Amino acid sequence: MPSPEGTHQVEVSENDAGERLDRFLAEKLGGLSRNRIKPLVKEGQASLNDEVIIDPSRRVKPGEIWQITVPPAVDPDPKPQDIPLDIVFEDEHLIVVNKPARMVVHPAAGNWSGTLVNALLFHCGDSLSGIGGVKRPGIVHRIDKETSGLMVVAKTDAAHQGLASLFEAHDIERTYKAIVWGRLYPSSGTIEGNIGRDPHNRKRMAIVTNGGKPAVTHYKVEENFDDIASLVTCNLETGRTHQIRVHMAHVGHPLVGDPVYSRSKPSRTQHLPDARHNVIRKFPRQALHAQTLGFVHPITHENLKFEAEFPRDIMKLLAAFRG
Repeated sequence: MPSPEGTHQVEVSENDAGERLDRFLAEKLGGLSRNRIKPLVKEGQASLNDEVIIDPSRRVKPGEIWQITVPPAVDPDPKPQDIPLDIVFEDEHLIVVNKPARMVVHPAAGNWSGTLVNALLFHCGDSLSGIGGVKRPGIVHRIDKETSGLMVVAKTDAAHQGLASLFEAHDIERTYKAIVWGRLYPSSGTIEGNIGRDPHNRKRMAIVTNGGKPAVTHYKVEENFDDIASLVTCNLETGRTHQIRVHMAHVGHPLVGDPVYSRSKPSRTQHLPDARHNVIRKFPRQALHAQTLGFVHPITHENLKFEAEFPRDIMKLLAAFRG
């Protein structure tokens, strides 16, 4: 695969005749997506016989020799930070990490440093070839700050576009483990309902009757703790903000420790020995872990599947419920 930076020269064959310029160049370069090539053409980076062509929809003809210049990726605004990462898989195209709870994925107001992106910028360094012309990791999905577990991140523009397509087509296997209050009846099923901003509290999401985006969660109870709580496996058919937290709260079984969608009720566990009761009562986050991630590699087309064991805090919480 040619380096994405620099000037590339490609010739149009008989088989390429009639293809759009942006599609033709993307296919020939390989390391850049059509969405990246298109703005480069419009910016005047493509030429034919020393004539600059800025129409990405122009049809190419046999024998034409095109030149395209790809500028070096610019440095990102977030600064690289040497933060330890639990790396599950990595190659030249993408990286899979096991994100700890309390780590924000992307810098934003209130969290400009210490994020997963800051850590990836340091770890990946020059292996990032630029997402949309910026030397940064390609974030195609997120998990909440207080949720632990697996995430896949693109290192190249082509991998970014490929992963985005997989998520858009729901061709990603994602399994979460959650500890919820109570016992679910039935013990397995599907929760559906459009998720949008809560009209009564804009800081929350909710199942809404008007607007929102379709959301589907399949669940199965794996273990019940004397009807106090249950360990549940959740498979996401869609990926909406706070989806599992909203869906479980909607059916009356909010996540243990969820500060937004679950009201603390000490009475639920006050009959337990103090040591167990205090561990459960003081659990500081929603009990949610992204355990399994499976997908077809967007570049090598290899079937990949990863699993991350529970972090210590959830193991301790489970032990308290189990006694």
